[in-house]
Amino acid sequence: MIQINLFLKQLFIFISLLGINYSSITAQNAVNIPLLQAKFITGNNEAYKKPAYNDSGWEIQQLGQTWQAQGHPDYHGYAWYRIHLLIPSSLKETAFWKDSLRIYLAHVNDVDETYLNGKLIGHTGSFPGEDGGYASKWPAVREYHIPLKEEAIHWDSDNIIAIKVFDGGGTGGIFMGQPYIDLLEKINGLLISIDHEQIRYNRDGNASANIMLHNQYKVQLNGTLQTSIVDELTGKTIKNMRQQLLLDPLGKKNIVLAMPNRAGIAIHLLFKEKNSGLELAKMVTLPYILTPQPGDKPVIHGAAVTGLKPGHPFIYKVAATGKKPLSYLADKMPEGLTLNQHTGLITGTIKTAGGYEINITVKNTNGYDTKRLKIKAGNILALTPPMGWNSWNCWGTSVSDDKVRNSAKALVDLGLTGYGWNYINVDDGWQAMQRSADGEMVPDEKFPDMKMLGDYLHGNGLRFGMYSSPGTHTCGGFPGSYQHELQDASMYAGWGVDYLKYDLCSSIDSMKNNVSPADHQHPYKIMQADLAQQSRDIVYSICQYGIKDVWKWGREMEGNLWRTTEDIEDTWESLYHIGFKQDTLFPYAGPGGWNDPDMLTVGMVGWGENLHPTRLTPDEQYTQLSLWSMLSAPLLIGCDLSRLDKFTLNLLTNGEVISIDQDELGKQARRLINKDSIQVYIKDLADGNKAIALFNISQKYRHYYASFKALGLNDNYHVRDLWRQADISDHLQGVEKRIPPHGVFLFKLTSSGKHKK
Repeated sequence: MIQINLFLKQLFIFISLLGINYSSITAQNAVNIPLLQAKFITGNNEAYKKPAYNDSGWEIQQLGQTWQAQGHPDYHGYAWYRIHLLIPSSLKETAFWKDSLRIYLAHVNDVDETYLNGKLIGHTGSFPGEDGGYASKWPAVREYHIPLKEEAIHWDSDNIIAIKVFDGGGTGGIFMGQPYIDLLEKINGLLISIDHEQIRYNRDGNASANIMLHNQYKVQLNGTLQTSIVDELTGKTIKNMRQQLLLDPLGKKNIVLAMPNRAGIAIHLLFKEKNSGLELAKMVTLPYILTPQPGDKPVIHGAAVTGLKPGHPFIYKVAATGKKPLSYLADKMPEGLTLNQHTGLITGTIKTAGGYEINITVKNTNGYDTKRLKIKAGNILALTPPMGWNSWNCWGTSVSDDKVRNSAKALVDLGLTGYGWNYINVDDGWQAMQRSADGEMVPDEKFPDMKMLGDYLHGNGLRFGMYSSPGTHTCGGFPGSYQHELQDASMYAGWGVDYLKYDLCSSIDSMKNNVSPADHQHPYKIMQADLAQQSRDIVYSICQYGIKDVWKWGREMEGNLWRTTEDIEDTWESLYHIGFKQDTLFPYAGPGGWNDPDMLTVGMVGWGENLHPTRLTPDEQYTQLSLWSMLSAPLLIGCDLSRLDKFTLNLLTNGEVISIDQDELGKQARRLINKDSIQVYIKDLADGNKAIALFNISQKYRHYYASFKALGLNDNYHVRDLWRQADISDHLQGVEKRIPPHGVFLFKLTSSGKHKK
């Protein structure tokens, strides 16, 4: 015990010298050795796995961060990490179970092969050239267990953990968590989670939730479970429970809890194992509903403007809610367009360039709503940010025709199309591994007929999105469009594609050392010219992660949106570093061209397998939707729509919040306040009003008063809470709120003199 305490004391001193907060290191067991840094080199050499290899000339990388953030912003491909560490035998003395050594590497993007002192201990995914081809396993957690009797463990001596990594695109390396080693204990197999799909929200303002306990190990768990329901806003405990808990090997148990449906309700669980006395703590935040349920009377949602090119086929679904059936009417319909009175689908072709305005009316037995729609026939598409669904964050490369159709059906059946969600975008993984003999791109057998899929989507009022890369291969290892650009563009047009995501991936390999802005622009310019030859409107999504300030030249490539960041993940760290770093880009966003901070990470996500509820808290999810809307960012859902829980559906169906994103003026919000963990954004709207968002980026509740005068707003305002769809008051000079951790308040400000009650 003295030895391990001395070791940990020395380790703590070493960590302190590095300026790292020991308390922030995330490990399940109190006795663990954090893996803070490693030797690092790009490229691939099998000699790197040998313990005796001399890596003295390698650079140092901090573990838990991408290599893009540590000096390799444009690198994709192979790399190696070598971690040097002492494994003290005193770890065994402090352990109770004494079964296995655990090496936890957090997340690896995309494939890894891990060695301990030259012995292979883990291989997740498939490298290019292996049987079956390249297979990304992002974002699977890398956790490898080694029996304590394994001779590869060098107790009380030097050890080398060598990790070969391959990154096919996007972020690369070992990140999204702090790696560590420890000894497994029985309680490490206890998984505590909330069943989001089974949460029930009652009309009396309360909710009930299933807490799921799952023993993932083949040993019995016996102990006590302390459960507390706490109002984090007031600090008061609503309810306390204590019970004996016996879980058989691989056993499961559900606990049903009732609690208020409001912000700040948290469930604290503490399991104490009987024999060892070891404890496992878990805090679960209850998702809470803010947006009122829509009424029976029709309401028209969606953007007030849309664009098309003359002579091209046009498809537009009038977004409206209300009790079915609905009927759709329009006056002054432009020549060449027709409106289906039963479906609200406008189709046809406008031959003459110009601006057209039509009044659309939606009726049912409960009433009607009318809205003016502007149709601009010219050379600009995406006059408001695209909205819809993308397959990647959910299905990864396992996407299929059935999954796409099911997602489209869910988008319609759940009423999301009534709020303007209309793109169904098939991301990477739809291709076969080889082109045909004549160079044609061949869909994988999972997609029997792309033309029929496009027709199915269009028949349901949806738009069809497709994916490719300017390189020889995509991020998933499938054929890219390099030297087949016109061939592919023509094929997409023939399938009825309305949107193309063009992902950098392997294209950067062909640039070698030529990484000027012109080099990055060149492949996107080629595809742009080939898309322009097609007699079809295809929204062009430039996906190259913000390299060489793409926001400054994306519009020149006739891009309609351009990724400004690496891939987003479902963590606060990722959301913060991506979403709150967009504030300087506001001059480059506007109708026809949008800054794209990547997809929404709400709902059930998993990147191809092991779908899980987003790790974002409810407040963080409200923050993402609010921030993306203030930024005029594309809104692309990335979750499994067939498993959309009530909270996520409610989150995605607030027409007033969406209207901020889809505002016709198209101005990205500006950040005016960034002080003491409070950030305030203001956005100008087409009707002359303002949207204002108050964000709390700290981990504690923060009280804040937003003075309108201090924000440069010299007027009294009528204030409306957009998430709650409730008027606060008139003639206000500011708003005062207690903002949840990582939470938000989103308001619309109307000059009191203009407000109509």
